[in-house]
Amino acid sequence: MKVAIVVDSTAYLSEEIKKQNNIYSISLNTIFGEDTYREGKDITTEEFYEKMRGFSKLPNTSQPSIGDYILLLEELNKDGYTDVISLHLSAEISGTCQNALAAAKSVEGINVHVVDSEIACTPLGLLALYAAQNKDIKPIDELLEELNTLKQKNHMNSYFIVNDLTNLQKGGRLSNAQAFLGGILRIKPILKFENGKIIATEKIRTMKKAQDKVIQLVKSDYDADGHHGKDMIMTVIHGNDEASADAWIAQLKEDPVFSKTTFIKSYFGPVIGTHLGEEAIGITFADFDVDLTGF
Repeated sequence: MKVAIVVDSTAYLSEEIKKQNNIYSISLNTIFGEDTYREGKDITTEEFYEKMRGFSKLPNTSQPSIGDYILLLEELNKDGYTDVISLHLSAEISGTCQNALAAAKSVEGINVHVVDSEIACTPLGLLALYAAQNKDIKPIDELLEELNTLKQKNHMNSYFIVNDLTNLQKGGRLSNAQAFLGGILRIKPILKFENGKIIATEKIRTMKKAQDKVIQLVKSDYDADGHHGKDMIMTVIHGNDEASADAWIAQLKEDPVFSKTTFIKSYFGPVIGTHLGEEAIGITFADFDVDLTGF
C-alpha cells in the first residue's frame, strides 16, 4: 500500500511544508468578473487583497472542478499510489468534498478516502500534516479514525473576528446572519464553526474587546477539554494584517495559561479572505502532535 495525502488550498500550507511532508494540493478559485484565479498559483494573497479593494462587487469563489481532481488522481495512480487521503474544508461551506467524492468514482485502481474537516485554514492544514507524518506508521483505517476524532472540538477549535459581516452575508456563508443584520456595519462579530457551519456567536463593539472575548472563550475551552498543562499548538491567522497578528501573539505569550503553547502565524488567503474580508483575525488551537518545521 502506498498512501498519498491531498489537501485543498484553503489549508494555506507553504510550498516548503508541502514538499517536506510530500503533501499534494488542489486549488480552489477566486473569480473577479470573467477572470478566474487559482488560489496559490495564479495570484498571491497580497495581490488578491489589493484587487478586492478595487473591485466594486464581492468576488466569487468556486471549488476545484471534478476534472481537476480526476487529473490529480490519475497522476497519483501513475506514480504507484494505491490510496489517497483527501482532506478538505467544511462541506457545509463548499462543494469541494462532494467534487472529490465524484472524481473518485471516475478513476479506477486507486482508493480515495475523503475527510471533511468541518473547518478550514490552519486546522485543516494541521490535520493534513498529521496524516502525512503518520501515513507510513499507522494502518490507514486507524489513521482515518484518528483524523475524524482529532477534528472534533475537544481536540481543535477556532474563533475569528471580522470587521463586519458584509462579505459573509453577501456570500451566503453565514448561517445566522439575520440575527446580526441590524448592526452589520457597527460591530466586530466573533464567529466560529459549529457542525461545519459558520456561526456568529458574539456582538462586540471594538476589535480590542473582541480579541479579549476570544481569549476568554479559548480559556473556557482549555478548562472544559482539559488542555491546561498540555503541549498545544495555537495559530493566529490574519487577513492581510500581519502586524496585528504579531501583536496578538506577543500578548498571548505573556499569559501563563498558554505557557506550554507553541504559537504559529498564518493568513486568510484569497478564497477565505473573500468571505471574511480584509483585516479579519482569528485564533485556532489543537492538542495533537505534529512537526511544525517550516511554519
